[in-house]
Amino acid sequence: MSTTLGLVVEALGGELLGDGAAVIARLAPLATAQPTEIAFVAQARYAHQIESTRAGVLIVPPSLQVAASARGACIVADDPYLYFARLTQWWRAQHAPVLPPRIHPQSAIDPDATIAEGVDVAAFCVVGPGARIEAGARLGPHCVVGAGAVVGAGSCLSAHVTIGEGCSLGQRCIVHSGVVIGADGFGFAPHQGQWVKIEQLGAVRIGNDVEIGANTCIDRGALDDTVIEDGVKLDNLIQIGHNVHIGAHSAMAGCVGVAGSAHIGAHCTVGGGAIVLGHLTLADRVNISAGTVVTRSINKPGHYTGMFPIDDNASWEKNAASLKQLNRLRERLKAIEQALAQAAQEPSRTP
Repeated sequence: MSTTLGLVVEALGGELLGDGAAVIARLAPLATAQPTEIAFVAQARYAHQIESTRAGVLIVPPSLQVAASARGACIVADDPYLYFARLTQWWRAQHAPVLPPRIHPQSAIDPDATIAEGVDVAAFCVVGPGARIEAGARLGPHCVVGAGAVVGAGSCLSAHVTIGEGCSLGQRCIVHSGVVIGADGFGFAPHQGQWVKIEQLGAVRIGNDVEIGANTCIDRGALDDTVIEDGVKLDNLIQIGHNVHIGAHSAMAGCVGVAGSAHIGAHCTVGGGAIVLGHLTLADRVNISAGTVVTRSINKPGHYTGMFPIDDNASWEKNAASLKQLNRLRERLKAIEQALAQAAQEPSRTP
């Protein structure tokens, strides 16, 4: 599971300062790295850790080159964090065993499904009629690909992923365990105290290079499709409602909820536990803080936050009680301002 520093630089570039024959056993965090391990320092504010770390090799920006080379071997890269990300990909490709593709005899593939070359289908998978699994795709155990659904070339589905009827997944996507794509959206019409189901007749269309975290659910559209564009990254336990549209290269952290028919632009980020209400629009490059409830459309790029600060319970209750009085206090203040303005306009009286 080890490699040499020279092979790393040969594969990924960067400026090597030190012995290229040095052995790297693993990648490690800066604080716990050992002499046979490689770590990174992305920003100058962490420079003080250069002297204290035991890492055998550091990946650093040019501004930290002198300090890093003074203590030992280093790789100088313009963006150490990006370099480290690519190093993790290269490391996995070099060291993770990849078994040759095969169709497991305990899978169930409909005769009308299309399975391209190099597809790997694990045990207990079900592939429905008219489904298409493109070249190099991998389906983990217990995956279900519904009738007419598509899994794009090179995409990887972990265990227990469900892709519903007529839904499509693009190329090179990563879908983690427990994801459900294409369940019915939450659509019901009220009638005489009861709820009448609205059949969800759309599908889900997912672009290329999308990653979807474990147990995330993306509902199919009611009439039009739910759309996830290229490069979107979704964390675990996210709920995407029906007819939502998420623009290219947006990212959402865990436990985000996006209600039906919301339209989120490209290059947006949504922090963990945030909620976007239905039928709202977020412009491109909008960043929503964790725990925020988005209650109105946002038409300008920027960073938006809407949360009540945490406090000890007694103080929180007092603040909450005061908050309930704000509207009344606002009206009283307006009345005072109007009275003062009127008094200022009246001619001064002389005794």
